[in-house]
Amino acid sequence: MNCPTCGKENESSAQFCGICGFQLSDQPTTVNQYDIDSSNPMVGFGEAISLAFKNYINFRGRATRAEYWWWCLFLVLTGVVLSITDSITGIGALQNIFSLATFIPGLALGARRLHDIGKSGWWQLLWFAIIVGWIILIVWHIRPGTDYIDESGNQHGNKYNI
Repeated sequence: MNCPTCGKENESSAQFCGICGFQLSDQPTTVNQYDIDSSNPMVGFGEAISLAFKNYINFRGRATRAEYWWWCLFLVLTGVVLSITDSITGIGALQNIFSLATFIPGLALGARRLHDIGKSGWWQLLWFAIIVGWIILIVWHIRPGTDYIDESGNQHGNKYNI
């Protein structure tokens, strides 16, 4: 069966295109409560970085899990590359400049992620509580947003601004 969107040849039993993800089958698929729907769009790597910089000092609203974790991956990968570059070139300041440039958007994104689970952004101060605080925050950042639990959302809104 050819995909009408991208033209890829798929197996006749395939429900979705292997390239673009277009639904090929008219049969309904089973939906898990943690699946993404139209009110919780899944963001990709590039879009998550773009959203973080676009909302540079926006501490209001909500952010999806994907947006938060793609940002974390971006910070780690870029930090490693800049660290290697600093050690090879002997400049030594690239990683520090990058850390300063991403500090505020990281805090804003963390606050929006906590808003998604119904917590205040001020809970980020738990990062200073070393091990116990880090564990609590990581567990909270992994949790699904309140829209998965209750369609009415929370005090920070019920839709994502993506």
